[in-house]
Amino acid sequence: MSILVVEDEKKISDFIKKGLEEEGYSVSVAFDGFQGLKRAETESFDLIILDIMLPNLDGISVCKELRKKDMQKPILMLTAKNSTKDKVAGLDSGADDYLTKPFDFEEFLARVRALLRKKNIGETRTIKIGDLQIDFITRGVKRGDLEILLTTKEYSLLEYLVKHRDSIVTRNMINENVWDIDSESFTNVVDVYINYLRNKIDKGFEKKMIKTVRGKGYKLQT
Repeated sequence: MSILVVEDEKKISDFIKKGLEEEGYSVSVAFDGFQGLKRAETESFDLIILDIMLPNLDGISVCKELRKKDMQKPILMLTAKNSTKDKVAGLDSGADDYLTKPFDFEEFLARVRALLRKKNIGETRTIKIGDLQIDFITRGVKRGDLEILLTTKEYSLLEYLVKHRDSIVTRNMINENVWDIDSESFTNVVDVYINYLRNKIDKGFEKKMIKTVRGKGYKLQT
């Protein structure tokens, strides 16, 4: 799942980004209100984490603008302001939850998970492609009756392939969206993890789902 973090303090944004990525989320960062608003409007995210005190456009205004445009993605507000009045202002602007700094990271993760579960109410929790089944909430993966244990990065790679099934994804696309890097020098990492995934998803099964498209990239074939 993809998360947008709008936070101008680099140490905090780096801390949040690193922690979320270790949990397997794809994370993008914006450092001011205008940039955050533009990215939220033009890119697809499952959750927006929004600081209130931002340069150029404050978080309350960003949140109101997104809700005005009928943006229904869950929003978690972060701020050093902890008065009841400030919390009410944040929630009234359209935020789904409110967390004051400094915060315990385990509590932060619990709130992230809760908001993502809420987002998925009424949406497809699991997807089945042939005999491959993925639960997007628990991150459980099965092929046929076999339960497949994946590392965090293997799961993130599989989820990306699943979401783009029957389409070719290039190594650079995977770098940018799964590893959050854009250097072609890391393409060998993609190849290594594709092989890890193949050994777990395809090995022992007659139908091979992860295809190499020569000179272009990879495709998960349904």
